[in-house]
Amino acid sequence: MNTSGNLIEKIYYDDDIVKKFVLATLIWAGAAFLFGLIAALQLAYWPMNANLEWITFGRLRPLHTNAAIFAFAGNAIFAGIYHSSQRLLKTRMFSDVLSKMHFWGWQLIILSAAITLPLGYTQSKEYAELEWPIDIAITVVWVIFAINFFMTLRQRREKHMYVAIWFYIATIITVAVLHIVNSIEIPVTFLQSYPVYAGIQDALVQWWYGHNAVAFFLTTPFLGLMYYYVPKAANRPVYSYRLSIIHFWALVFIYIWAGPHHLLYTSLPEWAQTLGMIFSIMLWAPSWGGMINGLLTLKGSWHLLKTEPLIKFFVAALTFYGMSTFEGPLLSIKSISAVGHYTDWIVGHVHSGALGWNGFLTFGMVYYLVPRLWRTELYSKKLLENHFWIGLTGVLLYYTSMVVAGITQGLMWLAVGEDGTLVYPDFIETVVRIVPLYWVRALGGFLFIVGFVMMCYNIYKTIKLAPKEQHDAYIEVSRSGYDELTKGHRKLEGMGAVFSVLAFLAIAVGSVIEIYPTLSLHRYVNPNNIVDPYSPLELAGRDIYIKEGCYVCHSQQIRPIASEVMRYGAASTVEESMYDRPFQWGSKRTGPDLSRLGKKYPNLWHYSHMLDPRAVTPKSIMPNYPWLAEKKTDFLVLRKKLSVMKQLDVPYADDVVANADIYAQKQAKEIAADLESNGAPKGLEDKEIVALIAYLQSLGQKGKVQ
Repeated sequence: MNTSGNLIEKIYYDDDIVKKFVLATLIWAGAAFLFGLIAALQLAYWPMNANLEWITFGRLRPLHTNAAIFAFAGNAIFAGIYHSSQRLLKTRMFSDVLSKMHFWGWQLIILSAAITLPLGYTQSKEYAELEWPIDIAITVVWVIFAINFFMTLRQRREKHMYVAIWFYIATIITVAVLHIVNSIEIPVTFLQSYPVYAGIQDALVQWWYGHNAVAFFLTTPFLGLMYYYVPKAANRPVYSYRLSIIHFWALVFIYIWAGPHHLLYTSLPEWAQTLGMIFSIMLWAPSWGGMINGLLTLKGSWHLLKTEPLIKFFVAALTFYGMSTFEGPLLSIKSISAVGHYTDWIVGHVHSGALGWNGFLTFGMVYYLVPRLWRTELYSKKLLENHFWIGLTGVLLYYTSMVVAGITQGLMWLAVGEDGTLVYPDFIETVVRIVPLYWVRALGGFLFIVGFVMMCYNIYKTIKLAPKEQHDAYIEVSRSGYDELTKGHRKLEGMGAVFSVLAFLAIAVGSVIEIYPTLSLHRYVNPNNIVDPYSPLELAGRDIYIKEGCYVCHSQQIRPIASEVMRYGAASTVEESMYDRPFQWGSKRTGPDLSRLGKKYPNLWHYSHMLDPRAVTPKSIMPNYPWLAEKKTDFLVLRKKLSVMKQLDVPYADDVVANADIYAQKQAKEIAADLESNGAPKGLEDKEIVALIAYLQSLGQKGKVQ
């Protein structure tokens, strides 16, 4: 009891769960960075694919992105939220059991992704590749996290919700909505499913999800961490409370509308493209408002850059956040997107955010947390300083090499001579030109990893210095109740449920408007241009195409740009992808667009190309796929696949569904006979390469349904 007669209660924080998430962050970061370096080397030197199907670039790239986003960044987010929320709300997390279930459940999800993605089990949707059982597990674990967080919010002893808590609320609500809506699918087998959306629908829902996965998994939670750890590290209050209010509500409301800027010059309705572009440009204001608020929080503390070098990580992180949030809206302008889309410029842009913003903020947070969690001093500030400069050099090399490579690609693709012909008609010319820059990118990634290894050693030695007896931190609080709040926004901050509902409404309005075309697809389909669905063998080949990650390097969407039409053929239409589940419009061209590939080359060309790309395209950087000529196609499962497609309104005749395997085997024998007559080995009719050839030869050749 204190002098005022109020009972005093000791609240012990659960720091053990924070320690677990911090260590998991470092472990998975190492895996994510290593996968990224290998993938970078595979593009610079194709033999690095090693003729092994489990580590080809097509399978490794989604493993890298999932590890970086959900394993590295995800664990960092949870570490920061569990640590800061308890202190901001002045209470222990609602349930230690739920905290542990969240931790171990999330690690099992990451482990399952690390197993299934290299094996080729993927939905091929950007940042949503994981198959349906893992999607369900993600939902369950996220609900556990949400219950634990919101119940903690409910029992808080500090009525005022600090700005970081606002961003955590928006993150938890929005990620749940994004994941559930984008993951509606019908299982075919234990590790394969088809989404309920197709073509333009799937593209729009996916990039509503994809863009906002970046917004609400790699931006808003990290802004919450920034608002807590930057003031803590600098021992300064947030520069402007008013600016933080504007920053939060403007960002949450505007961000959700911007997804269509990933689909400029595609078959998406023009109004949706324009809407996405406008809201993307509007993002400049709130994004820079947050950056300015963070940097000005350090006003009067710049001397700490000499005595507390971890501040350097926060300054660099905020600077990269400002760069990325300037460049993102810039790339959403249609004329600039025409140059940048499908190029390595986008890769550079993404990594300036992932490594510079998310990476450096996480490193700064970990350097701040570890000495405090383990009750000791950081082992070496000199190692920290070296980590910063080596890591910064790596990020800058990575970013500049990819921007130069991307602009080079874009301009070469668009170049048309005075005679009206393409200046660079062979796609391989644009690939060969930028390979040296791929080596620079790999060097940048290597330096970033060197800095990270220094960090791991520093953290390891710091923990070794910790006293053997460890205990959770605690705070003494009065049982007398909440502090009184002032009017306006501070009053709203005292109403957690109302605040959460308003945050949900802020993201719901834009979401409904953005995905409206998925509810009215019939308005955009010309009934005179409806195409045939894939034959059973073509569908089997399409699934192999997806399994091998071909979508990572090839697009199937020809933009209505003169140079593209000259290079690939007529611009893509809505109807051509109306039965594609999932859609295959692509987001990067390391190889040419395949929309009109069908019948362009004989079957033997495709056979040779898959076994040894350099046999038909010298200097190609594509991996070899020898296992496709050895592994057998599962014909029997095609009945189930076509049955699911028919449930999704794909117009398959009952006879075709019931005898899908027979139809597929018949077509496979025809292709195998043609290959054999032209010098290929015998006995290919049941091999995966024949099914893949059937799919590739169908592209752009479907015609109208009779």
